[in-house]
Amino acid sequence: MALLLPVTPAHAAYGPDQPVSLTVTSNAGPSIMLAQLTGTLAFDDGNTKFKYSLRLCWGSGSYPMPNFYVSVNGSSVFYPSQTGTTTAPAGCQLYLFLYDGEYTHSTTLANVTLYVTGGWFYPGNTYNSRTKSVTYDNPYN
Repeated sequence: MALLLPVTPAHAAYGPDQPVSLTVTSNAGPSIMLAQLTGTLAFDDGNTKFKYSLRLCWGSGSYPMPNFYVSVNGSSVFYPSQTGTTTAPAGCQLYLFLYDGEYTHSTTLANVTLYVTGGWFYPGNTYNSRTKSVTYDNPYN
């Protein structure tokens, strides 16, 4: 007697979480921490997806609220949606902004670059902004 079991499609598995840490500080006037992005991201071994769990700190001397976006393979851009807030650690304003999700790319995912921008006023009412980035390569290709 043969036993037939339904065949389920293979699912891509996520690799280990890679730590994310990116801090943007002012580069004119007094040194001010403008923004800090921390958390993790992980690539799937199918080469098309990554998941992220990120926390954005709005530096206490920074105006307006910082922002960040993600570039995939140096061309596609998306802005993760905020999924919540939590109590901010020292050095951050009011809340720590939470961004948790998954992104699926239409072709092979080679790398992900995170861009964080913060702003401040110096001198006086002169607005300045600064952007920093960090790139994570997909270890599966």
